[in-house]
Amino acid sequence: MTDSKKPQKRENEIIVVKNLVKKYGDFTAVDTISFSVKEGEIFGILGPNGAGKTTTLEIIETLQRQTDGSVTVDGINTLEHPWEVKSRIGVQLQSSNFYPELNLIELLNMFAAMYDVQVKPLEMLKKVQLEDKAKSFVNKLSGGQKQRFSIAATLVNRPKIIFLDEPTTGLDPQARINLWEMVEEIKKMGVTLVLTTHYMEEAEKLCDRLAIMDKGKIVKIGTPKHMVQELIASGFKKEIKPEPANLEDVFINLTGRHLRDE
Repeated sequence: MTDSKKPQKRENEIIVVKNLVKKYGDFTAVDTISFSVKEGEIFGILGPNGAGKTTTLEIIETLQRQTDGSVTVDGINTLEHPWEVKSRIGVQLQSSNFYPELNLIELLNMFAAMYDVQVKPLEMLKKVQLEDKAKSFVNKLSGGQKQRFSIAATLVNRPKIIFLDEPTTGLDPQARINLWEMVEEIKKMGVTLVLTTHYMEEAEKLCDRLAIMDKGKIVKIGTPKHMVQELIASGFKKEIKPEPANLEDVFINLTGRHLRDE
């Protein structure tokens, strides 16, 4: 007998979104979009503010209910079995969502208790270069440290999928590069990652495939390389030839790639 919780999981597709719609009154935030995410890839969702990126993620994460359409995660319908979905995913939390009176070790142990799993907090903190901050509180960490700890927290329940919503916003260049390296290391563990970002360089560096959203619709899906090649083939040319380096390259060259945690 077929398990009703896993109705139609396609081979190599861990997320399947079909004709997804989300309305707030007369406003349509997500307008009949469809896409899938393959197991083990980094999938990006790009778009300007108000494009519907975060709303789409929150529906997949079961934090919001869609108006129409369907979403399956690891073969599980998100509306029918939201807690089954929650047990398989990790969602990056903002630092304001952590209990301020608990240190990093205590926070990781608390999350482990919530998921009824065993963890080794110091080993987890070492993976994100925070072992020396084990007894610190989140509000005492730098921006980059907070983001790294947030990602460590998503790993507590050993998720199949991790969702990152603009993970490097506000970080300095060294912290951003360090976080990119961490994301790539997580991918090597076999984890699927879905992220939103405003940084085109970040999307091009990290994403195996991406969807570009605008006004609630998906206007393009593909690999970053193919999208660029397709645009060039259409006859597009930049008005100004790009320099072989930019100011960020100068900054990194002069100050180094190593983290400067305060």
